[in-house]
Amino acid sequence: MTDLLATAAALRSAGKAEEARELLLALLSGDKENAELHYQLAWTHDVLGQEREAVPYYERSLLLGLPSEQRMGALLGLGSTYRTLGEYARSKEVLEQGVREFPQQKEFQAFLAMTLHNLGEHREAMKLLLTLLAETSSDEGIGSYRKAILYYSDKLEQVWE
Repeated sequence: MTDLLATAAALRSAGKAEEARELLLALLSGDKENAELHYQLAWTHDVLGQEREAVPYYERSLLLGLPSEQRMGALLGLGSTYRTLGEYARSKEVLEQGVREFPQQKEFQAFLAMTLHNLGEHREAMKLLLTLLAETSSDEGIGSYRKAILYYSDKLEQVWE
């Protein structure tokens, strides 16, 4: 099974996502309780631009239980997919869960900021992005203003007289 999953992942990476999808679906027909198969199918559907079809596979993979690294990818994929489908509240819930479970993975914060923007929570989205920028940028100019960026990140509407 592991070799066939690796083959499907290689096909997807090589731009042959439809072939990967067919292989994964054939494998799933014989092992419907395999969390990794569901995760790989979700990912492959996303690559194919079939976001709505990806959702149940992401959800099932998470329900069945995945190792940490795959769980991280499934949460990010599901949260991002919900956002692209306009399901912003569900996206926020999943991405916030990802931030709690994987605080070291800054990509959750970036995707959460996009969702917050979609929800009209612009102040929180900007705060999140500015903090992320200040804490992770290796740009010399950003680094020299890191303290100021962090200070102003939650004071964007404040006017000093």
